[in-house]
Amino acid sequence: MSDSLLVLGFADYAAQGERLARELGAGFALVDLHRFPDGESKLTLPASLPEHVVICRSLDHPNDKLVELMLCAETARQMGAKRLTLVAPYLCYMRQDIAFNPGEAVSQKIIGQFLAHHFDAVITVDPHLHRINHLSEAIPRGEAIALTATALMAQFITQHFEQPLIVGPDAESEQWVRAIAEPAGLDFAVASKERLGDRQVRTTLPERDYQGRHVVLVDDMASTGHTLIAVANQLADRGAASIDCLVTHPLFADDATQQILKAGISNIWSSDSIAHPSNNIALAPLLAVAVRGLH
Repeated sequence: MSDSLLVLGFADYAAQGERLARELGAGFALVDLHRFPDGESKLTLPASLPEHVVICRSLDHPNDKLVELMLCAETARQMGAKRLTLVAPYLCYMRQDIAFNPGEAVSQKIIGQFLAHHFDAVITVDPHLHRINHLSEAIPRGEAIALTATALMAQFITQHFEQPLIVGPDAESEQWVRAIAEPAGLDFAVASKERLGDRQVRTTLPERDYQGRHVVLVDDMASTGHTLIAVANQLADRGAASIDCLVTHPLFADDATQQILKAGISNIWSSDSIAHPSNNIALAPLLAVAVRGLH
């Protein structure tokens, strides 16, 4: 076990933090977190820390977590930690990268600056980047490392299916669909999407034969599930033999999981970037390689 490295985790992401620590041969400790009735948080870290501390916490439902990250990072610095690495497999606030209307906050830049100030390195998986090519454009100082789960997802699919059709629900998903399908020699298609509101979309499948195909819907994230549902309905109408879905980030707000299953999707699978019952792909081996690469 490495005495020069410690992984700090939080109760809401403890299993994933422990897996990362095991992959690194490092110690693991939970941050003791207490929330007062008024919503404030009190954090207690281990009494002693090594020079390099890795804080492992995914940033879904991020608002409280960001304040707690700040408290954790600053306390670790005061206790003598020389290097702080954030492992956040899901990275929040990446979608708003420009101001679409006067007065809108460009959250990607603001949160990126915040993380750059508190951490020497930030490691994430399949961040939702639109108009930038590199995570370092959002996190301008230190090391900003964006990994991808596509190889692990391709391996999972090929273990469960022989020659499935991989379908992306919208144009933004094409990069993940291609990265999964092409190296594995799998057939793929990408639907188009028109967003009519936060919870309403219109999708269109490309013209091809879906009759009797085993389809795996693939995307980087799923929140309301409405896009997946719309595409699944079209696939069923066109005679698909089975429909499953695999996502990197299982956000699944409200009753999204139940609605997806009602739409005829047989299985929902995901990486463990966010703790969810659909987790089937552990990211710890991928994340550990990136952490070791920092030394």
